[in-house]
Amino acid sequence: MLELFTTFLRIGLFTIGGGYAMLPLIERDVVERRGWIDREQFLDLVAIAQSCPGVFAINMSIFVGNKVGGTRGAVSATIGTALPSLVIILLIAMFVRGAENVGWFGAIFAGLRPAVVALIAIPTWNMAREARISFLNCWIPIVSALLIYALGVNPIYIILAAGLGGYVYGLMKD
Repeated sequence: MLELFTTFLRIGLFTIGGGYAMLPLIERDVVERRGWIDREQFLDLVAIAQSCPGVFAINMSIFVGNKVGGTRGAVSATIGTALPSLVIILLIAMFVRGAENVGWFGAIFAGLRPAVVALIAIPTWNMAREARISFLNCWIPIVSALLIYALGVNPIYIILAAGLGGYVYGLMKD
């Protein structure tokens, strides 16, 4: 339980930008270093964690923790993931109130934004390769993104349609 806690504590502590920015660290520690899940399970886990209500990184830690150590593992991993953010937010609320108007403080966050985009882009690219997204089927994520962004379609409808489409495709394939 301690290893789960410290692994997810480090992931939570050293990741800026939220759950998707945590993906490279989670993949490296959970899949590559510790072998708690394999790459295919990781891809499935990303899809499940994204589809479930709640915070993405917390969902990931719950699933991995449960697989490794049952309920105690899920609780350990979840606390490890959430604790750094909780402490940081409390410190910011206590000591940095109004600091967003300070030039250098705002500049720090402006500099972090492009790095966070890269932290999200790399695992997205890797997941696309692992999911075997090619030029023949790349229209699916592109159309999905456009429907959400340009037309304001609720992502839940996209997820449901993708699941139904995968089910129908599986029936036709067999």
